[in-house]
Amino acid sequence: MKILSIQSAVAYGHVGNSASVFPLQRIGVEVLPVYTVNFSNHTGYGAWRGPLIDPEDVHQVILGIEERGVLPHIDAVLSGYQGGEGIADVILDAVRRVKSANPTAVYACDPVMGNATSGCFVAPAIPDLLRDRVVPAADIITPNQFELGYLTGSAPDTLESTLRAVDAVRATGPRTVLVTSVARPDAPENTIEMLVVDDAGSWIVATPRLPLKANGSGDVTAALFTAHYRRTGDAGLALARTTSSVFDLLQTTLDSGERELQLVESQQHYAEPRMQFEVRRIG
Repeated sequence: MKILSIQSAVAYGHVGNSASVFPLQRIGVEVLPVYTVNFSNHTGYGAWRGPLIDPEDVHQVILGIEERGVLPHIDAVLSGYQGGEGIADVILDAVRRVKSANPTAVYACDPVMGNATSGCFVAPAIPDLLRDRVVPAADIITPNQFELGYLTGSAPDTLESTLRAVDAVRATGPRTVLVTSVARPDAPENTIEMLVVDDAGSWIVATPRLPLKANGSGDVTAALFTAHYRRTGDAGLALARTTSSVFDLLQTTLDSGERELQLVESQQHYAEPRMQFEVRRIG
C-alpha cells in the first residue's frame, strides 16, 4: 500500500506527518510525505520557528512525484491540519491527479478545526473552506465531535444526535465517517468513545478516558484508520485495530510522564494491536 500524506512537519515532537509516517511504515505502508510547514515544534507550545511552505512549492513537490510515474500506485491521499487557505487547492488538485491515475484511490481528510474545550484554533477561513469544498471531495473523514457539529451546523451531544450529524455529513460526499471523540451523558463513567459509519453499517467502541492531552494523537488515529480501512474494507475491524493502537500509544505516553507522544516506544502496538476493546455494531 502507498499513501500520499500532505501534512505539516515538526523537528521536535510528533504532529502531522511527524506523527503519521512512522506508524504507517510500521504496519507496512509505503508513505510519500509532502510537507506543508516545517516547524521546530507544534504550535501548542505558543512559540515555534520555521516556515510555512508556499502552496506553489507544495504543488511542485507533488508534480515531481507525478513525473516519477508513482500516482497510479497511490492507494490513498491523506490530509490533516491546513495552515492557510491556499493549501486546500493544492490538496484537491493532488486528489484529482491521483484519482485520474488510479480510480480506486481514496481521499481521507482529517478536517482539523478545533475541539470542544479550545474552540476553533485554525485561521478564520478554514472551517468554511473545509465544510464547503474539502470535505465534499473526501471519501473518508475523521472529525472529532466538535468538528462534526461545525460541518453539519448542529451540536451533537448524544449518540442519536451524533448519528444524525454523521448522516448529514455523509449526504454531502464522504461515505465513511470516523468520529474520533464521542462524549454523551449516558456513556459509562470516565470513558471516551469512537464511532464509525459507512455504507455497511455503524460501530462504536469505548475506552478509558486518560488524563492526558496529547498533540498528534488525532493524526495517528486518522492515518492508522485510513490504512486499516483501505486494506480490509471493514470499518469495524479498522476501528478495533486503530483504537487498540492509539490507546496503548496514549497509555505509554502517560506512563512516561513526557509531554510528547512516545511514538517510537509504542511501535509494537501498531504492528500487533492487542484488540483489547469490544467494538459493538449499532446499525
